[in-house]
Amino acid sequence: MKKLLSLTLFGLFMGLAGPAIAEEISAPAAAPAEMTAVAVEAPAPAPAKIDTGDTAWVMTSSAFVMLMTLPGLAFFYGGLVRKKNVLSILMQSGIMLCVITLQWVLFGYSLSFSPGNGFIGGLKWLGLNGVGLTPYPDYAATIPHQAFMIFQGMFAVITPALIIGAFAERMKFSAFLVFSILWATLVYDPVAHWVWGLGGWLRNMGALDFAGGTVVHINAGVAAIVAALMLGKRKGYANQPVPPHNLPFTVLGAGLLWFGWFGFNAGSALGANGLAVGAFVTTNTAAAAAGLTWALIEWLHNGTPTTLGVATGLVAGLVAITPAAGYVGVMPAILIGVVVSLICFVMVAFVKTKLGYDDSLDAFGVHGIGGIWGALATGLFASKAVNPAGADGLFYGNPAQFVIQLKAVLITALYSLVVTWLILKLVNALFGVRASEKDEVLGLDLSQHHEGAYTVLE
Repeated sequence: MKKLLSLTLFGLFMGLAGPAIAEEISAPAAAPAEMTAVAVEAPAPAPAKIDTGDTAWVMTSSAFVMLMTLPGLAFFYGGLVRKKNVLSILMQSGIMLCVITLQWVLFGYSLSFSPGNGFIGGLKWLGLNGVGLTPYPDYAATIPHQAFMIFQGMFAVITPALIIGAFAERMKFSAFLVFSILWATLVYDPVAHWVWGLGGWLRNMGALDFAGGTVVHINAGVAAIVAALMLGKRKGYANQPVPPHNLPFTVLGAGLLWFGWFGFNAGSALGANGLAVGAFVTTNTAAAAAGLTWALIEWLHNGTPTTLGVATGLVAGLVAITPAAGYVGVMPAILIGVVVSLICFVMVAFVKTKLGYDDSLDAFGVHGIGGIWGALATGLFASKAVNPAGADGLFYGNPAQFVIQLKAVLITALYSLVVTWLILKLVNALFGVRASEKDEVLGLDLSQHHEGAYTVLE
């Protein structure tokens, strides 16, 4: 018995220790320390290599997004105002390219994307210091760092320009400049860092925003309703019609926005690849579905479809697909486009009228509401089969993603609301925000810029 027990214990010991012993026996003798260091030294990682196709696509996309602001948004908004204010809209859109570009290269890009903490980037890249022509793999491994920077810069330009639609025809140009710089710095840059920057707390939470539904549209849309309420209604808004003065301008602007949006969404793939193609297709599909849906709604409700309705609907579709473009397939894109037109039509045609606020060009009704739906829809329809770097949404077995998207929407909306209110209070105290009644009646083209859009020859 003792012999059997001894043999059993010996067998257990060999079973547990045998592999380690065998490995020790078969291992080569230890080399001297200096030889060991040479033997185990890992090869240096290969430097990131610029891909010319990816670089060309991102540069082209940057130009597309630039075109969205001027002339796209400028004409879209410009056609909707009265003729005495059209130049003021073109001027406000154009000056954003000048002012926010400089803000971005001087410090905005650093605050948004340089290493910092969860809430704001650092000052490492002030004046583009260290932002060179080699890739920065943490953001894009195949394009120059400056290509990524300028692409993101065009997003920074158009976002405060979207807010123009809420206070059109009544804000002083000087106040507009100060407000826009402060808003870009205190609202846009932090939110961009939260969602897209390394270590951003909403990014770490798992929030998905492929091309700016949260960062751009919810952010600007909420700021728009705050501005509309704080500035008050336009003179005569309650008792006289304020029809668009040039619908062909608006249709031209809508077409340019649709064209530029391919760079906005497909460019956010940061490469000429399958993901960019998918985002391109979903962007076009959602816009088409939304434009057609808005026309059908008007046809049923008013008896006729309108040009303005189609233009508004397709823009709403572009807004809604923006956060989802690189995470959903074609059929969800159609549904996103259909639903956004239903929601935004109700908001613009009924809710706005019922509450009586003057969101002049429906910046909140289209961009704010459309952006909220798009962000939530991403939490419903996102699929890792489309983009493995994303996440599955509620309808693909992951209800937690919808909750994350909802949190991101609420956090962004609340932050934009509070800080926009504070900025407008400050600017109004220092400079006065609203144009005088005399200047508003005369028109901002003449009162703010001493120009007229149209000259009638006798």
